Amino acid sequence: MVPVFSLLIVATLSMVVMRIAAMALMLTGLSRESARFQARSAFTGTGFTTVEAESVIGHPVRRRIIMLLMLVGNVGLATVMATIVLSVLGAGQGGNLIFSVLWLTAGLAALTALSMSRRLEVWMNRLIARNLKRWAHLDVTDYVAVLQLHKGYAVSEMKVEKGDWLDGKTLAEAALPREGVLVLGISRPGGVYIGAPGGEDRITAGDTLILYSALTRVQELDRRRAGEEGESAHGRAMLEHLGEIEKDRETDSPDKKKSYIPRK
Repeated sequence: MVPVFSLLIVATLSMVVMRIAAMALMLTGLSRESARFQARSAFTGTGFTTVEAESVIGHPVRRRIIMLLMLVGNVGLATVMATIVLSVLGAGQGGNLIFSVLWLTAGLAALTALSMSRRLEVWMNRLIARNLKRWAHLDVTDYVAVLQLHKGYAVSEMKVEKGDWLDGKTLAEAALPREGVLVLGISRPGGVYIGAPGGEDRITAGDTLILYSALTRVQELDRRRAGEEGESAHGRAMLEHLGEIEKDRETDSPDKKKSYIPRK
C-alpha cells in the first residue's frame, strides 16, 4: 500500500505544481486557457508547437517558468513510473493486486474531482497569489476572480456586420450598459484600436467590439438586426437587466436592502 499512497502524493504534488505554474504564466499576460495548456504541455513534455509557445519562448519570465516546469516534470514522471512498477511488483508478491488497483483508482478519482472544484480553485489561487507576492516580482491579481468570469460573465469579441442593430450607432445611442454590456474597446479595420471608448464613438460595420457581459447577452446582441425588431429587442434586454439588478438587491444583506427603499 505504501507505493500506492506514494503515487497519489506524487500526483497531488504534480497538480499543485501545474496550478502554480499556470497562475504564474497568467500573471505574465497569458490567458487562462493558454496558461493551463502551456503548463501541462511543459510538465508532461508533450511539446506542442503553437503561437502561444513561441510567445513563451520569447518572454524571459515565461521561459524561466517553463524551463523549471520541464525539469520538475521530468523528475515527477520518472518517480511516477518507478512507483507504478513498485506497486505492481509489491501487489503481485503479496496477492493484493486488485486491492491496490481499487485504492489507486479511488484516489485518482478523488484527485480529479478536487481538481474540478471551483471553490478549491479560488482558495488555491488566493494562497498561490499571496506567496507569489511574497517571493516573486509578479502582478498577483487574480483577474478571473476580479471579473467574476465564473458567473457567466466573460470578456469576448463581437464583430459588427452590415445591417446589424449596432451598425451606425454611437455608444451613447446604443446604451449598452443599460443592457448589462460594457464596451471595453473597439478594434477597427486597418489595425486602429480605441481603448475605453466614449459615448461619441460611432460603431460601423467591420468593427470588432471587446465586450464584458454575460455570454448569453452577447450572443443575443450579435444576432440582433436593425429596424423595429432590433429596437424591441433592445427594450426587452434593458428590462431583463433591470430585473436582474432588482433580483440581486433582494438577495443582498438586509442592511443594504434598506438603502434601496425609496423615500416617500
